[in-house]
Amino acid sequence: MLTIKRLAEYVGVTVRAVRHYHQTGLLPEPERDASGYRRYPAQAVVDLIRIRTLTAAGVPLTRVHELMRATPDEFATAIEEIRLGLTRQIEELRQRELGVAALRAGDRMFLPAEIADYLDRLRALGVSERGVQFERDGWIVLAASYPDQALGWIEQKVEQLADPEFRQFYVTYDQAHDWDPADPRLDCLADVMAARLQQEAAQTVHEVLSADEKSLLGAHVREYSPAWIRLDELVRQRTTS
Repeated sequence: MLTIKRLAEYVGVTVRAVRHYHQTGLLPEPERDASGYRRYPAQAVVDLIRIRTLTAAGVPLTRVHELMRATPDEFATAIEEIRLGLTRQIEELRQRELGVAALRAGDRMFLPAEIADYLDRLRALGVSERGVQFERDGWIVLAASYPDQALGWIEQKVEQLADPEFRQFYVTYDQAHDWDPADPRLDCLADVMAARLQQEAAQTVHEVLSADEKSLLGAHVREYSPAWIRLDELVRQRTTS
């Protein structure tokens, strides 16, 4: 007969683990003897070794109790169920690992390659990362809502970037984010923007979007810059007069 300490040492677990198995009902707790000690018989050693082996193999404690009392056929069936469950968990973890690894792709995880390439072109032009992020967030919404049209729209944007004047305009617009709303350069920039809007004959993004979508995307950008809000007002004055 063994004390709890000797039982734990014999099997290779901690006394705390033995007590935990008592609390969960996996291992019967013997009565104390006349000396006040709990003495464990040989069967406790066998049961504790089985518990340790099952838990070390990854069997949940909730199922160890079942397996300890199962017939050979029931044991084999339960072990196969547990194996299949672990296989599913491993596959789920593998997919999560791939998803985390894909985060290294940055914009390309959320956007088609054509749009991600366009954002890289903006960076190469000298557009601030803040400006690129504004564009990226807008394109994420557009690509999700209009997956087919978005590729056509990005082609138009790429064509625009081939124009040196447009590239200069875009960089200036990005810089205007930090201007004072009273900066006289906003008037000049508004003239350029209004002229470009009036010259565009092809279907644009704004002709397809709903009023709610226009408001959503517009607020997403304008809320960050008083200068851009003022610029938007100046452009509206020029295009509606």
